Amino acid sequence: MKILETKYMGLRLKNPIIVGSCGLTSTVEGIKKLAENGAAAVVLKSIFEEEIIKEHEQTFKNSLGEHENNLEFLDYFDYQIKNDVLKKTATLIEEVKKEVDIPIIGSLNCATSGEWISYAKQLERAGVDAIELNVFKLPFNIEQESDEQEKLYLSIIEKVKTHIKVPVAIKIAQYSSNLAAVIKKLDTAGVNAITLFNRFYNVDFDIMTDEVKAGSPYSSELDYYNTLRWISIMSGKVTTDLSASTGVHSAETAIKMIMAGATTVQMVSKIYKDGAESIAEVLKGIKDWMNKRKYVSIDEFRGSVHHEPNENAERFERVQFMKYFSDHKVD
Repeated sequence: MKILETKYMGLRLKNPIIVGSCGLTSTVEGIKKLAENGAAAVVLKSIFEEEIIKEHEQTFKNSLGEHENNLEFLDYFDYQIKNDVLKKTATLIEEVKKEVDIPIIGSLNCATSGEWISYAKQLERAGVDAIELNVFKLPFNIEQESDEQEKLYLSIIEKVKTHIKVPVAIKIAQYSSNLAAVIKKLDTAGVNAITLFNRFYNVDFDIMTDEVKAGSPYSSELDYYNTLRWISIMSGKVTTDLSASTGVHSAETAIKMIMAGATTVQMVSKIYKDGAESIAEVLKGIKDWMNKRKYVSIDEFRGSVHHEPNENAERFERVQFMKYFSDHKVD
């Protein structure tokens, strides 16, 4: 057995590093470069149904002319835009599969329940090895009950799993009234992997112009703590694979995630900042550390420091800063 080899959703990977869904995974050339630098799998740039809808609306406003009141034509036009997007993705999958020998994971982010099945089936036909469902919407509706988001997750998984045969992962966010219970229910529903966590568009303010602007799209080296906590807590309590996402910028962080129980780790921001070569650097760091610790496989240390209710629960469950500052004295 090779030292870094692992299994994820039943797929054999040469190492635990996956490139998460992003612009870097949207072209054949980009994916080839990632694979050449050691990526064990890639998650394709998500198909966002809302982007397709917006494109439809924009084109509708600008160029339909005489057809603007033709409902039959509008139905066809809506179908055609969606078909074009899926056709481009299918072509990308087919071309990439000829160029690289690593698993290709499709990614979907849909706004309407019916499209999850349709899009997933078309990705499967195009040849993806698995599909990651990117389901989450920020729960800001004060009229909505907290369990509605949970029901949405479970409903989508049930529908998609019924209609496709390739493994299915779901990428979720940390916002939940009882995250542990949600993750356990997703596991029970039969999802093949859960990716923790989604990273969202950040809002920032310009204090000189009073304008709302975009925050940094990248994670930082210190953004991994919450993912580490929850991988640790859920490892051993679910049978599904856990994939760690957000804040993985170094071999040390990747090792920590695996020690917590992650099957794989997903990198994006580090690659944007330092190039595809950073994947090889992280892999070298993991291998060097394993050699120093005399580990001959990833499985030997996976889950070695995860949450144990009767032993180290306080270290994982304590969320306040009292432990840090209770002894601090002010001069």
